[in-house]
Amino acid sequence: MSEIFRYNCTKVSLTALLLLFFQSLTAQQFADPVLQFERSGKELGSHAVLAIVQPGKPVFIKTIGEMTAKDQAPLGSISQWLTTALVLSYVDAGKISLNDKVSQYIPVFAKYAKGYITIKDCLTHFTGIEGEPVKMSSFDKNSKFSMLQEEVETFATKREIKANPSTEFRYSQVGLNLAARVLEVITKRGFEQLMAEKITRPLMMRSTSFSSFGAVNPSGGAIGSANDLSNFLTMLLNKGMFNGKRILSEAAIEEMQKVCTTPAVIKSAPAQVSGMAYSMGAFVSTTNEQGKATALDCPGLCGSWAGIDWCRNVGFLVLTRKMENTEKSDVYQRIRQALTDQLPSSCH
Repeated sequence: MSEIFRYNCTKVSLTALLLLFFQSLTAQQFADPVLQFERSGKELGSHAVLAIVQPGKPVFIKTIGEMTAKDQAPLGSISQWLTTALVLSYVDAGKISLNDKVSQYIPVFAKYAKGYITIKDCLTHFTGIEGEPVKMSSFDKNSKFSMLQEEVETFATKREIKANPSTEFRYSQVGLNLAARVLEVITKRGFEQLMAEKITRPLMMRSTSFSSFGAVNPSGGAIGSANDLSNFLTMLLNKGMFNGKRILSEAAIEEMQKVCTTPAVIKSAPAQVSGMAYSMGAFVSTTNEQGKATALDCPGLCGSWAGIDWCRNVGFLVLTRKMENTEKSDVYQRIRQALTDQLPSSCH
């Protein structure tokens, strides 16, 4: 055996031992959230993955059943977090502004008295346009529309305005899909191409896709893996950086931390997040004294849930194959609370 070969074997063995040691320590550190996760196996559909993300450390993974961190699962409304990041990347590049009116890019909206809706209204569910209730059929790949352009035009021509833009929060697919169509218009390229170029490819999210047999659904049509979403959460926790490369500006992350709602303006929201405020792409779990979001949650009707906590520098996600309209948010809240209780906060 050559000295080089013996050295390399020793190096690999030491690395493996260090990883096993870290996993052992991490498993002890996260014993309570893991226990809550394992106890919820039946509610999560018997096949699920828990991932806990701490920047600079290996992702901690715990599985139930046959599902692994590499397996794809429907992301549901977590898709909106990804779409929000994509739109903000174009704001960073100076291609659009959050205050731009949608009608600048899609003139038909001005024709139907919807000319004052802004890009920001779209990302925060303040378009005022009537939306269908968010349900499992929203994620059906056999969409009744052949392309996003066709769906968005119906928002202009067939949907009523329920309130003036920027005045009432109504959670639906309208806003995010509308913002995604604006990107298609200004780039003359498809949404999936843009998502791959700006978000999923730079973040090495190789299993994440918005592929559809009908119109692409930026609000709820993504599938992805725990490994992929761990990279996305790492980027958010690192204020837009991933592997030494800037994906989003710090200003974009700041936008995601701005609280956009009060209880009085929320007219329609999923039961899972009752009582929570909304920022941009996600719901607000906690805020600091200045009213800035310090923790966000992004629940999906498909049974998956993701969240981050800047005060504890941690992200977590639960992915499941269970395609069911579940209102059992207490499962995820118990896991989150157990994680919160075990990590010290840097916020005072």
